[in-house]
Amino acid sequence: MIERDIWHGGDLAQARALFTDAPEPWIDLSTGINPISYPLPPLPQSLWQRLPGADDEAALLAAARAAYRVPESADIVAAPGTQILIDLLPRLAGAGAGPVAVLGPTYAEHAQAWAKAGADVRPVADLDQASEARTIVLVNPNNPDGRVVSRQRLMIVAAQRAARGGLLVVDEAFADFTPEVSILPELPPATLVLRSFGKSYGLAGLRLGFAIGEPPLIRALRTAMGPWAVAGPALHVGATALADSPWLAQAGAARAADAARLDALLAPHGRIVGGTALFRLLETGNAPALFVHLGRHGLYLRRFRNDARWLRFGLPGQASEWARLEAALTDFASSGPGPA
Repeated sequence: MIERDIWHGGDLAQARALFTDAPEPWIDLSTGINPISYPLPPLPQSLWQRLPGADDEAALLAAARAAYRVPESADIVAAPGTQILIDLLPRLAGAGAGPVAVLGPTYAEHAQAWAKAGADVRPVADLDQASEARTIVLVNPNNPDGRVVSRQRLMIVAAQRAARGGLLVVDEAFADFTPEVSILPELPPATLVLRSFGKSYGLAGLRLGFAIGEPPLIRALRTAMGPWAVAGPALHVGATALADSPWLAQAGAARAADAARLDALLAPHGRIVGGTALFRLLETGNAPALFVHLGRHGLYLRRFRNDARWLRFGLPGQASEWARLEAALTDFASSGPGPA
């Protein structure tokens, strides 16, 4: 079953429409974006006045190659966010891509993009169910449950796809803080890796993402996007941030500690299904009531059509946000329907 009307996080207009009397400012916990952003470097005025230069793009790609440990044999392309890559890839793959197995439940845009391109999309809950698929798409670590497919298993799956003339697509949007789960620096044949910049660096509005794979496919993606696909300021900020490995290491440790803190707050309210350092997934029979309760307190969560018992919590940022969340959860425990 492919979702047509996909629920995304980050829609505070929807939150305000649902909870008209909620206090401001809203605390948006519906996304998996780092609440502590990378400090923006000074931006020369010229970046806003001229078209992005080839040297600017080269600097970004060099920094991305080092940060993501891209092997020399692979090519890499930058895009204005990974979403455009998710949309373009099925159109380029054409009829030869299918059947396409999407390991889920996961980020719903993958299945929808392939379905829009006319592919025979088959959602699967386990890779063993995808043995007949020519193309396999998975998110690693997965959104929303944090499931990880081992590198060893990915190498086997990639080899099988190569033998079929197919493709393995690995969306590593949440792999920055756990590089050990990445299929990089090994990149087997017939494999495409997607990396998202904005989530870990807390700069989703910059719109920057990457595709890494064999040169012919990367060239096709680059051609499809056309010249100047990424804005000059995004090239500059991305190159600076990706080269700052100490910041990433510190942020990863801090967000892991925050995730553990969030687990402790949520544990009395249900079962922690999983997640990553940037979000946690709670399963509870009280999910609808808890969603409404927190919404009325100005805290917005991510709900799921596939399982009404699930709520995904992003991380609060400031101390005041943590305090508001803790107070609202305490109030729910004292006045809500009880543990589930």
